[in-house]
Amino acid sequence: MSTVHIIGSGLAGSEAAWQAAEAGRDVVIHEMRPVKKTEAHHTDKCAELVCSNSFRSDDATNNAVGLLHEEMRRCGSLILREGDKHKVPAGSALAVDREGFSQGVTEALSSHPRIKFVREEIAYLPPAEWGEVIIATGPLTSSALSDSILKVTGEAYLAFFDAIAPIALKESIDMNVAWFQSRYDKGEGADYINCPMTQEQYYAFIDALIAGEKTEFKEWEKTTPYFEGCLPIEVMAMRGKETLAYGPMKPVGLTNPHSNTPHYVVVQLRQDNKLGTLFNMVGFQTKLKYGEQQRIFRSIPGLENAEFVRLGGLHRNTFINSPKLLSPDLRLKAAPHMRFAGQITGVEGYVESAAIGLLAGRFAAGNTALPPVTTALGALLGHITQGAESKSFQPMNVNFGLFPPLPGKVRKDSRAQNMSARALGDLSGWLGDKSLSVA
Repeated sequence: MSTVHIIGSGLAGSEAAWQAAEAGRDVVIHEMRPVKKTEAHHTDKCAELVCSNSFRSDDATNNAVGLLHEEMRRCGSLILREGDKHKVPAGSALAVDREGFSQGVTEALSSHPRIKFVREEIAYLPPAEWGEVIIATGPLTSSALSDSILKVTGEAYLAFFDAIAPIALKESIDMNVAWFQSRYDKGEGADYINCPMTQEQYYAFIDALIAGEKTEFKEWEKTTPYFEGCLPIEVMAMRGKETLAYGPMKPVGLTNPHSNTPHYVVVQLRQDNKLGTLFNMVGFQTKLKYGEQQRIFRSIPGLENAEFVRLGGLHRNTFINSPKLLSPDLRLKAAPHMRFAGQITGVEGYVESAAIGLLAGRFAAGNTALPPVTTALGALLGHITQGAESKSFQPMNVNFGLFPPLPGKVRKDSRAQNMSARALGDLSGWLGDKSLSVA
């Protein structure tokens, strides 16, 4: 059987490589880092997490992304194995130590007897002579490869901007003002650092966000939209003074042990590494200039002396019009020896990107049966390849709205549980009751 060539070693490429190799295929991963760097990555390791360290909810019963986690675990996902291994406290979410997670994925792939790495930039779409190819170059596809994709597809790219949140040293946060607690004491009950703000402080903060100096777009970037699921905090602030109070800064389910004065909003920070030395500011992705970030964010009670090990930023993402260009098994219709996987297909989120990589790897290895549309894997795949309207296609997170309705009348408060139960039952049938775990 021919070798499977995978271009890109992000979450999707790494998962695709693992799935194909575990199915018995020889795999070559082509990765341009460190030969050529990207705007957002800092290392040459596989599956480097850029924007956040959270894989979002791990609740497989009530949440679609949590269900996707569980389905991927049962498919022997490397990304979920390493995510579980390098988990850090995050309430009911699955958040990971970035460095440990990336190192774990890199070591697993590098030590696999069927996987080989080639450090080079692929500046063109490979010809049919290469055999099975998976393009998993993600949101930061090189300009040369982008041009090659445009020529083959005849399509213009759709693009959007993602923003990155700052990370602070825990020891620099004033815990005489801040406190540990999860909203409604979920998860371990004390997984987040909370910084309280009065109404007066909050409104002054909103004014500072709006007035702060921002990174300017280049001329060719000015018509590029933001992705709604990852808006810069100052963009949310401009939508109305209370937007953040009902969003990432909502104060519900929290009790300040330091003061009886009610807080109007709360800034939360989530553990970012296993040592518990780094905490990222939840929902605080931003395009403010570095000096402005330090000035404005240090106005938050508890963060007056915060030491930021990483400040926020902005980078451009790219995705293809998958409903028009891809077949149901992720093949490029114009060149069927190639498949696309990950965020470049128009899925949004770390887990969703890895999930499409998982499917692409299985398909390339010869396991070509499509997952049932009643599963999270099948619903996500069906949306990007068949279900979405190509004329208005936009990035999509997994959600229960992508699943087929349940038969008969179902109570709204049990809808998610019933969909999850159906999904896992149908997944077992698709896997032939051979659910996997990766040791």
